[in-house]
Amino acid sequence: MLRSAVGTDVMVVSPHSLASTAGARILERGGNAYDAAVAVSACLAVVYPHMTGLGGDSFWLMYNESEQSVRGYNASGRSGYQATRKAYLGEKAIPNRGARSVVTVPGMVDGWAAVLDAYGRMTLAEVLKPAIAYAQKGFPFSLDQHNNTAERLEMLLSMPETSAIYAPAGAVPKRGSRFVQHNLARSLQKIAAGGRDAFYKGEIGLEIARSLANAGGVLTADDFADHSGDWVTPLTGSYRGFRLHQMPPNSQGFTGIMAAHIVENFDMGNIEHGSYEYYHLLIEALKLSFRDRNRELTDPDFRNIPVHSLINKAYCSKLAAQIDMQRALSLDGAPLGSDTAYAAVVDSEGNAVSFIQSLYFEFGSSFVGGETGILLQNRGSFFSLDPDHVNALEPRKRTFHTLMPAMAMREDRPYLLYGTQGGEGQPQTQTALLTRMVDYGMDPQEAISAPRWVWGRTWGEATQELKLESRIPSEVADKLKAAGHAVKHVGDYDGITGHAQAIMIKEDGSRLGGCDPRCDGSAIGW
Repeated sequence: MLRSAVGTDVMVVSPHSLASTAGARILERGGNAYDAAVAVSACLAVVYPHMTGLGGDSFWLMYNESEQSVRGYNASGRSGYQATRKAYLGEKAIPNRGARSVVTVPGMVDGWAAVLDAYGRMTLAEVLKPAIAYAQKGFPFSLDQHNNTAERLEMLLSMPETSAIYAPAGAVPKRGSRFVQHNLARSLQKIAAGGRDAFYKGEIGLEIARSLANAGGVLTADDFADHSGDWVTPLTGSYRGFRLHQMPPNSQGFTGIMAAHIVENFDMGNIEHGSYEYYHLLIEALKLSFRDRNRELTDPDFRNIPVHSLINKAYCSKLAAQIDMQRALSLDGAPLGSDTAYAAVVDSEGNAVSFIQSLYFEFGSSFVGGETGILLQNRGSFFSLDPDHVNALEPRKRTFHTLMPAMAMREDRPYLLYGTQGGEGQPQTQTALLTRMVDYGMDPQEAISAPRWVWGRTWGEATQELKLESRIPSEVADKLKAAGHAVKHVGDYDGITGHAQAIMIKEDGSRLGGCDPRCDGSAIGW
């Protein structure tokens, strides 16, 4: 049985052990949680390239001990000036892959600069050193990257510039073989020397824009030059006396608060963990939050989103009353991408960073920006071409975003930092982790390792399935099926249920870290 990592001063968790190690080394060298978090983020962009990268977005939720406050940074990009519905005239939807799926500016690098400028102790050049080394000298090809490359090999081979990096010689690299990314290393070196402007206003952005224009894309150099992220005030809720923090829209973070507020109406002391009642309740609570999310979530600069009404406890109590403990609610929705990387860091001073980043689908758009070595996200492909849709494509707009790092506070100090990869599965796994740690007394590793599920439809699927890990007892699965859930069994520790990580800070100040056995990560504390 896996056990939580233990630390008295610091803790780092991420879905790749090399990224966790890089963060830990930054802390050893005198950096704080913010320096370490950016180092982890940059390393994930190198060693987990099928999940995240410089061509993607990120969201940051941060507690600062000296200020004793929680702030958020929205490092997601807006659509380009030329990203109009007219630009896709004659197409039923924005493509999922290729240059024309690249609709929004990558926000990642801007996020690094913003976090370090506000709270960092080290320079961007210092914290990027581990990522540059991994890109330049290579690293052992991981199991997760191997599996994802094998699953998407045909798609990668359809784009020669992309396959030359990720499937050289037209084949999946062997697990454990050294994987090198020279062009990406050079891009990181330019950012280390020139800061965020080297990406957004310098030759990197210009090269990406040039390559997109040549391939019929809609982003331009002006879109990159004019990009900026935003400091935001996190949304707050509570669960059993713990204060919850989530990112506001365009993040789906409010669904994590809604689900917790709905579940809080039920006495979990009378519901056995792992029982039919446990799974059914959480699934139905999340469906109800998704119903409102699908109706309302978009860029708040383009629509007044009644988010505070949605997370209101009185409203959530009314939703709770709609749950039929014997029958599954039918709910439809658009398919969502699922490939993301969540990580968290706590330092010896008490600063805490909960953050998440993504390319949207695995390998994002599958389009590499010229000679930069940077794989670009396809997040903007989720925009709708229907002018009446809540998430309709318009220039300079942020799309509906699945990324949602979470934090739970006890007496105004961080208690839990938690999150997961998994698109539609993110609020589902977050709610499972929260209830397991708060209601059932599990430590982070127990909560993460316990059997999980994911409900919904990821891209390419025709039905709203309830995927259950095969460790869930057959009698529980049979009851869920009888209640109307479209049950499908998946592996014992199946990556489709997400790659979750969590840190718990106990009352005595010690730190417990949990890392998902479904990924290649590690938790490091001391």
